[in-house]
Amino acid sequence: QVQLVESGGGLVQPGGSLRLSCAASGFTFSSYAMRWYRQAPGKERELVARISITGDSTNYADSVKGRFTISRDNAKNTVYLQMNSLKLEDTAVYYCAAALVYGLGPRPSYWGQGTQVTVSS
Repeated sequence: QVQLVESGGGLVQPGGSLRLSCAASGFTFSSYAMRWYRQAPGKERELVARISITGDSTNYADSVKGRFTISRDNAKNTVYLQMNSLKLEDTAVYYCAAALVYGLGPRPSYWGQGTQVTVSS
């Protein structure tokens, strides 16, 4: 059974940091590129960051560039999203997803259930 389980979300003040984790099981994690998406209330789902199979290539949305870092540990079947200098507009449900290719063409094959991140003073 394929599972992507996100954790690490929560309530944080503006300027604070959070580290999201996504633990994968039920498929060959090291054969998939990984992505983090987010969806804020009333808005469309947004691709935040993606990472290649080996972790050598990463890409970020302009809105998070320089503040967020995506990484992966293939030995632990886990992808991470380090979020620093959080802003109110980062408030959203964050989802991890597994895709067959690093490029943006194909939709992800698997999705997690999401973890809530709330930035508030």
